[in-house]
Amino acid sequence: MALVIGARVKQERQARGWTLDQLAEAAAVSRRVVVNVEQGATNPSVGTLLRISDALGVGLPALVESPRPKPVKVTRRGKGAALWSSDSGGRGVLVAGTEPPDVVELWDWFLGPGDRHASEAHSAGTKELLQVQEGTVEVEVAGQPVILQAGDAVTFSGDAAHSYANAGTGTARFSLAVFEPGVGSGHRAEAADA
Repeated sequence: MALVIGARVKQERQARGWTLDQLAEAAAVSRRVVVNVEQGATNPSVGTLLRISDALGVGLPALVESPRPKPVKVTRRGKGAALWSSDSGGRGVLVAGTEPPDVVELWDWFLGPGDRHASEAHSAGTKELLQVQEGTVEVEVAGQPVILQAGDAVTFSGDAAHSYANAGTGTARFSLAVFEPGVGSGHRAEAADA
């Protein structure tokens, strides 16, 4: 997956005639990060990918999916982009997404026992919807924890630091939808500077 993402980042950067330094500045990351991403030498964090995708004016899904001119996009079982994983078998899989400017992402998350995924604040106006499919998930938003059981759902602003955790002994699974308005407008970089 790192090689696919790297190739797409490089393709998008070169299509704009940008240097590595220009992309690094626009994304508020170091030049070394951009080089490592483009070479597929690292598995960048979701936060880093969001900064890069916003700087390029494309949604995160555009970096992990091959371009498809068809009006219907299908992601078959097991073919989503696993962008986060843990030693206990947890993983966050981006299974579908729309194109800019208003991007909606659909994720399938598995958290192994003791897993916790912390997310930095997304751009202003980002909203998240989460429904637990299996197990117990603790969602913490801006320091406020909420415990959710299978079937429970929560909606929150993703523009505050947040995390998902499994304190149980079994696997927890949840579906996550993320709405990011105005991707590519540069507001993510402005928020990072604040």
